[in-house]
Amino acid sequence: MAPVPPIDLQAIPPATHERFMRLAIEQARRNPAFPFGAVIVRAADLQLMAEGANEGSRNPTLHGEMRTIQDYVERHGNQGWGETILYTTGEPCPMCMSAIVWAGIGGVVWATSIATLKRVGFDQVDIASPAVAAAAPFWRGGILGGVLAAETDRMFETRPRS
Repeated sequence: MAPVPPIDLQAIPPATHERFMRLAIEQARRNPAFPFGAVIVRAADLQLMAEGANEGSRNPTLHGEMRTIQDYVERHGNQGWGETILYTTGEPCPMCMSAIVWAGIGGVVWATSIATLKRVGFDQVDIASPAVAAAAPFWRGGILGGVLAAETDRMFETRPRS
């Protein structure tokens, strides 16, 4: 089988990215204290393939991205990754970005950056997603940050804290 060509995230209209980021934000609202939500979309037909929110209180590895990847596998098996885009409210941490790379997901789009997450009080491993991707020259996915960041930045800044 021939490799899937890389997804050109810049060729996708901004309104499309915003539409799917809003779905990730809806997922994030399921956990107001840790509003990390994500969705996976098939790039060819823009079909929603998976969704999830942070479930770290149940399992420390179930960040929003990891829960969404798990949902994808439950629904579609471990296949077709290169044809998908993962949208997430926060820039993927190194664990999540590594999972995106290992799965071979075709692209990742985030809203709030790791730098902003740190500024508003979230502990973060300070390695940006592009650095993780650069350390994996075999990964051919695209990266786009800052989509609806003003909205998600506010969501992270004003989250309830215990």
